[in-house]
Amino acid sequence: MGLGELRGVVALDGPSGTGKSSAARRLAASLGARYLDTGAMYRAVTLAVLRAGVDPADAERVTEVARTLRLVQGSDPQRSTTTLDGTDVGTDIRGPEVTLAVSPVSAVPQVRELLVAQQRAIIAAALEDAGGIVVEGRDIGTVVVPDAELKVYLTADAQARAQRRTRQDNASGRTSTVDATLADVQRRDAYDSSRAVSPLRPAEDAVELDTTSLDLAGVLAALVDLVEQRGLRVVAVGG
Repeated sequence: MGLGELRGVVALDGPSGTGKSSAARRLAASLGARYLDTGAMYRAVTLAVLRAGVDPADAERVTEVARTLRLVQGSDPQRSTTTLDGTDVGTDIRGPEVTLAVSPVSAVPQVRELLVAQQRAIIAAALEDAGGIVVEGRDIGTVVVPDAELKVYLTADAQARAQRRTRQDNASGRTSTVDATLADVQRRDAYDSSRAVSPLRPAEDAVELDTTSLDLAGVLAALVDLVEQRGLRVVAVGG
């Protein structure tokens, strides 16, 4: 991939169900930039922890698993891949068992330290190679890339987020109900917002974008507008 139109880092933070992942991928693809789903990395570690039979609340053993696995997170927005020890786990990491256990695993300080270092390396390589990258997660603007050129914190009404997540799950073949998803959304919000290390919160200089009444096209249009306002879009002139 050659240099795209985006220059710098766009950090997208916020809870699940705000349209963050779909918008981040679409924004990166439309600007010829790279894309990093940091949540997939925490889910991959969680999958490895579960497969090893380790209690997600056992921080010491969780850290041991995280240190020994070989995790590779792709940065192509057209095909974001997650592999563990050479095996694609993109589908497995979205299962309900992983969703239930990812918050305690993500709260382990040593796990965050390991993954943040890896995330920063991916971002640095993307900036050198493509010129820009869209990074999504829960601590991008506050911890991973605090000097990102654009930080956006996506929010949405909990009910709307639960409905989106349920549609996504059912479309992917994972049977779900709005009530069950709403309970899961609220549980993860409480856990992620109250953890001691890198809690879910907007960066002080983040632009807050409420996506409750916006569809994907609306969220994407708002993000492109913010990118252009910051002067981060470079369009080649002539041939």
